[in-house]
Amino acid sequence: MMKRCILILLTLCISITSLGIMTGCAKKETNPEQSKEDLYQYSDFSDTKEQTNYVKLTVEGFGDMILELYPETAPETVKNFQKLVSEGFYDGLTFHRIIKGFMIQGGDPKGNGTGGSSATIKGEFTENGYANNLSHTRGVLSMARSSAPNSASSQFFIVHAAATYLDGKYAAFGKLVAGYTVLDNIADVKTTYGSSSEQSTPTQTVRIKSASFVKHNK
Repeated sequence: MMKRCILILLTLCISITSLGIMTGCAKKETNPEQSKEDLYQYSDFSDTKEQTNYVKLTVEGFGDMILELYPETAPETVKNFQKLVSEGFYDGLTFHRIIKGFMIQGGDPKGNGTGGSSATIKGEFTENGYANNLSHTRGVLSMARSSAPNSASSQFFIVHAAATYLDGKYAAFGKLVAGYTVLDNIADVKTTYGSSSEQSTPTQTVRIKSASFVKHNK
């Protein structure tokens, strides 16, 4: 009887230990080798609960992209983006539109380009009466919108290859400072034709695991 009790306790201890190990080994995204284009190393940043001008997008299966926001260029746009990040709005959403050599677009809760957050913001770009001189060069972060100038809400895009013809027409408000390899790998995802005639719908889910603030360790 004593031996049986010891055996049961031993089995229980092993099970609990195994459970503890499994719980402590949650999957973590592995970042690819950094690009020479990266302005900073991932190690230059640390997680923070405070609101900053640096946002880390962790994309499942791809790694991290760190974006620097420019409030001096587009203050209301940055404020809106920071608010959505603080609320966890982007967590679990996808990059639903991918065009290699142009941009990757995400931030739509519907996942098809028709959704957004509850509020819209004024378009901070030249053709809408606001001086915004940030050019849509590679890595620039900008707001997506409909044909209405003040219709931007949550959808954003990151420029994959220079698209300066968008200058003055869309509110650019930040830039990728670490994670260009991740950007390129996402842009390489195979796409198909969606509801429109545009070949931009990814054939695999490219999910934003989380969007969070980080601080630059100067």
